[in-house]
Amino acid sequence: MDARPDHPRERAAGAREVIVLAGGERVVTPLSGPLPPADTVIAADSGLASAATLGLKVDLLVGDLDSVDGDDLARAEALGTRVDRHPEDKDRTDLAIALDAVLEQGPAEVTIVGGHGGRLDHLLANVALLAAPQYAQLRIRALLGPALLHVVRDEVALEGQPHELISLLAVHGEARGVTTHGLRFPLHDAVLHPGSSRGVSNRFSRQHAHIRLEDGVVVVVQPGQDDPDR
Repeated sequence: MDARPDHPRERAAGAREVIVLAGGERVVTPLSGPLPPADTVIAADSGLASAATLGLKVDLLVGDLDSVDGDDLARAEALGTRVDRHPEDKDRTDLAIALDAVLEQGPAEVTIVGGHGGRLDHLLANVALLAAPQYAQLRIRALLGPALLHVVRDEVALEGQPHELISLLAVHGEARGVTTHGLRFPLHDAVLHPGSSRGVSNRFSRQHAHIRLEDGVVVVVQPGQDDPDR
């Protein structure tokens, strides 16, 4: 697959840009999408290890820190990183704590890096978490290994390569009024149901695509892997 265009998404007027470094597999560059110039960088536990790889200074480290390397922690604190340590016995994941920290400061554009690999239950929980109602004030995308994921509550403009795979998945209830442009199998004022495979394995028909919905939440996934049946 050809690389995606190397420029960040357009920032909404006045919106904060926040990068959240999640745990999971270590980040490998190049990423599945460009990183925006961030106002704040937050690391969730072992996500701290990705900061050096990406050349980022972490403003806030959250979590129980059970997976944080001691040397990484010492370097971060020396650089002025604030640490919000939580007990190991807690009822929220480290990623949820990081998103809550973003939300405390109001609406924001959020880019999640990592959070993939390892346990399947963690990956499923992370995707459900990103689309949860309590984070409706956040416009979230996630760079999960080779995949690029967008949480869409209204509309999104996307870039890809012609024939590149893309899937639309309704979560937390029906998504209504779904309309797409620039995809091989278009949707016009459609309803997507949770658990339905209707939106799976669509394709870009051109470089630019647009997805809009009237109600609900859709997780849009560009898996970033070549299709052997293409």
